[in-house]
Amino acid sequence: MAPGNRSAPWDGKGGRHCPSYVTGWSPERAAWVERIYYAGAAENLWGPYTIGFLEWDGQKWVDQPEPAFVADEEWEHGSVYEPNLLYHDGKWKMWYVAGSNHEDYLVHGYAESDDGRTGWSKHVVFAAPEMKMFDFCVRRRADRFDAVFARVWMGNGEAPPETGLWWCRAKQPSGLLSDWGQPVQIMTADDRGWHAGPWKPTFQFESDTSRRGFVFFDGACRTGDPGPFPFVFTLGCAEVDLPSE
Repeated sequence: MAPGNRSAPWDGKGGRHCPSYVTGWSPERAAWVERIYYAGAAENLWGPYTIGFLEWDGQKWVDQPEPAFVADEEWEHGSVYEPNLLYHDGKWKMWYVAGSNHEDYLVHGYAESDDGRTGWSKHVVFAAPEMKMFDFCVRRRADRFDAVFARVWMGNGEAPPETGLWWCRAKQPSGLLSDWGQPVQIMTADDRGWHAGPWKPTFQFESDTSRRGFVFFDGACRTGDPGPFPFVFTLGCAEVDLPSE
């Protein structure tokens, strides 16, 4: 989609992953812009990660010479990734993961910015490490906001029952998890052969007034390959009727 000439110094060793498409207002360009935010790494595939974006200039996606968002709090352990963004009420709002899968330490953060590039608010903890929230994807439906998120399990042994996909809803796209009401589990981590423990959900409704939603998610299944990647990634879709409240 885009060359990596300008962004290579900060994303060239870790690839571009965890994409999040968003449209918002750019004060610099005095125009509405389309962006795809993603995580990249300057050192190697395993991080540490920073978050940046590609921006559509009317003809092509343009990479940026530096990341738009970096870890600056001790609790982030120097790495931020899995961005999910929404532009609302004059703010670029971002929910993201901090920490490390390797360390089995995942904490969900939140921050917002006027231009989505600079001047980010203080990074705050959205969901504590114990919750193991991996994604928080937000969509507007009528006059409310829905979110679908994953809870993952990186430890040994069988995944606990709370692992899987969850849904919640709020009046406003808040940076406080408590404002999103009581979450409802919509998928477990039961092993279906081609996936177990879904993550990275994104979703769309049939219409603004419909309860029928299509939730797309990542999965993985193990292979007999003894190499460093003894698994393959898969994609799935669940058709669900989400509650109105």
